[in-house]
Amino acid sequence: QVQLVESGGGLVQPGGSLRLSCAASISILSIGSMAWYRQAPGKERELVGAITRGGSRDYSDSVKGRFTISRDNAKNTVYLQMNSLKPEDTAVYYCNTRPAAKGYWGQGTQVTVSS
Repeated sequence: QVQLVESGGGLVQPGGSLRLSCAASISILSIGSMAWYRQAPGKERELVGAITRGGSRDYSDSVKGRFTISRDNAKNTVYLQMNSLKPEDTAVYYCNTRPAAKGYWGQGTQVTVSS
């Protein structure tokens, strides 16, 4: 049973930064591509960005240039560095594989961007 546990969310002012972490219960090298997703109130879950086993990254247009995904294979952890945060980044953030595995969704971590 794979468990993915997200952490690091919180309340931040517009323009601020946060770093999210996703700890996996198994080797992320065995998983392959990892991704961050988010779901804002009243909206569908969307892909924020992803990183392959080899370290290649891609991002949604809405976060490109502001967010950075990284992975520490030794710690089985994936990170999401979020800079220049905007109110529209407010959402619950989740990590999962890419494509997402239905049984891997965790509780997510809430990010609220507000003054």
